[in-house]
Amino acid sequence: MSQTPVELPSSLNKPLIAFYEYLRSEKGLSLYTQRNYKQHLEAMAFQLAELNVLSWKNVDAAWVRQLTGKLMRKGMKASSIATHLSSLRSFFDFLILRGVLAANPAKGVSAPKKQRPLPKNLDVDEVAQLLEVKDDEPLAIRDRAMMELMYGAGLRLAEMVSINIKDISLSRGEIRVIGKGNKERKVPFSGMSREWVARWLKVRGQFASADEPALFISRRGTRISHRNVQKRMAEWGQKQEVNSHISPHKLRHSFATHILESSNNLRAVQELLGHENISTTQIYTHLDFQHLAQVYDQAHPRAKKSKKE
Repeated sequence: MSQTPVELPSSLNKPLIAFYEYLRSEKGLSLYTQRNYKQHLEAMAFQLAELNVLSWKNVDAAWVRQLTGKLMRKGMKASSIATHLSSLRSFFDFLILRGVLAANPAKGVSAPKKQRPLPKNLDVDEVAQLLEVKDDEPLAIRDRAMMELMYGAGLRLAEMVSINIKDISLSRGEIRVIGKGNKERKVPFSGMSREWVARWLKVRGQFASADEPALFISRRGTRISHRNVQKRMAEWGQKQEVNSHISPHKLRHSFATHILESSNNLRAVQELLGHENISTTQIYTHLDFQHLAQVYDQAHPRAKKSKKE
C-alpha cells in the first residue's frame, strides 16, 4: 500500500475508537481479534483519508467495490480480502446500531471466490514404492488391498469404507459404489487391486463375524472407520519411505492423473471418478485450457482441418 498519513482525521478515527471499545467491552473479543479488526479498518480509513473522504457516512457500495478491486490488483489473497470486507461489514453494522448509518454499504459486496487448492498426486514410481508391501500379516494384507483398490479404482474414502461384500464381483472385476448424492455407479477394478482384494477375502474371516457385511473391517471386526484408513495409509507411507504424505485422497487423485495422462479421455475419467460435472474433473486433474483445446482439436470431427486446404 502507499505511504499512509501519520494520523487519521478525527472524523474517521473517533468512530473506530468507539468500535474497538465495543468489541472489547460488549463483544468480549480476544486481543488478537481486536488487533486484526484495527489493522484492517485503519488501512481502509487511511485510503479514505487519501481520497479526502473524511466521514464514514460518505462511504457507499461503489467505494467498497473499488477497494476490493484495488486489493485484488495488489495481489492480496481472496481469503484476506474476505477478512477485510468482514471487518468493514461489522464496523458498519456497529454504526447502524449507533444511528450513524441507515444501511450497510458493504453488505452487498462479495469477496472474490477462493481458488480451490489442488491436491498433489504421487508419481508412478512413488505409487509402486508405496504398494510394494512385503508383510503378509492379515492387517497388512487388508491395508495393501485398500491402497490397491483406492489407486486401482479411484474411489473416494467414504465410498471405499461403505463397500459391502455383496457389492464386489471378483469374477467380473466390478464394484457397486454409492457415491455423492446417494448415486450408484459401477466401477471396474482389475490387476493388482483385484488380486489383493481376493487375498484379503481369504483372511478376513479371522476378524469378521459371519453376519458382518463390510468388506474392510477393523481389528475389532466392525466396519473400518475413515480415520483408521487415513491413519494406516499415512503410516504405510512412512514405512515404505515415500517422501510425500500418503492420504486416500492423494491416491484417488493419482489414479485420475495417471489415467488421464495415458488416455487423454476426460469423459472416461469423469465417469470413473463419479463426477456429475466435467468441470469438476477438469479442476481435479489440473488440466489447463490449452491441453483441453488440444484434445478437442484431435478428437472432434468438425475440428479437424480439411485435407483439401
